[in-house]
Amino acid sequence: MIFILGSLKIKKMKSTISRLLLTLSIIFIISSGGVYAQTVKWDTTYRPGKYKELVQKFSIEPKSNKDYVFLGNSITAGTDWAQLLGLAQAKNRGISGDITFGVLERLQDIIDGKPKKVFVLIGINDISRNIPDSLILANYKKIIDRIRKGSKKTQIYFYTLLPVNATFEKFKNHYGKDEHILYLNDEIRKLAAKNVTIIDLYPHFLDENKRLRAELTKDGLHLIPEGYKVWADVLRNGGYLK
Repeated sequence: MIFILGSLKIKKMKSTISRLLLTLSIIFIISSGGVYAQTVKWDTTYRPGKYKELVQKFSIEPKSNKDYVFLGNSITAGTDWAQLLGLAQAKNRGISGDITFGVLERLQDIIDGKPKKVFVLIGINDISRNIPDSLILANYKKIIDRIRKGSKKTQIYFYTLLPVNATFEKFKNHYGKDEHILYLNDEIRKLAAKNVTIIDLYPHFLDENKRLRAELTKDGLHLIPEGYKVWADVLRNGGYLK
């Protein structure tokens, strides 16, 4: 009897130890996952391959206080704004792959030109590179403050970010991060309090599934001419080009 009771106690102890080890393993996995989530890598020093070349090109182009500067990444770079809008003074300052830190680095050249208007669309590449929303938003405010201080008469326009469309399966680093787009767009709309004109592009490019309209894009991220026509209509109909 004593032997049987002893065996039962040993089995119960082994079972308890096994459950304890399992619990500790789960805790370790969760903890490891938490640490991993907190150490996602991001790089503020990234600059696209043609960044320096284009910055140099922009720096030697004529500038005027009548210029309408379109500042951003490949989405801005993807059209001829002067031709699209019938606006000779429209200047394209989009650089494919650029992020908010890159815009800040080259912003002084734009400020020095004292343009009439600056239209800013930037941030989707920051999101794709896991740069925290708080840093992106802080950079938006720095862009605004620097233009305000360096070119007081320049009118500042900020666009909300465009949606993306993951069904194209081409720019996977940009997909699955819609919550960041939505959060930043909410914050961009609040920038109106800083005497900035907000142009809410996002709803004009959204389909019924909350994705970038397929008929306006070639790859789920960049626009085709039909997409730029929608953009141009927003600018014209909103009176932003006056």
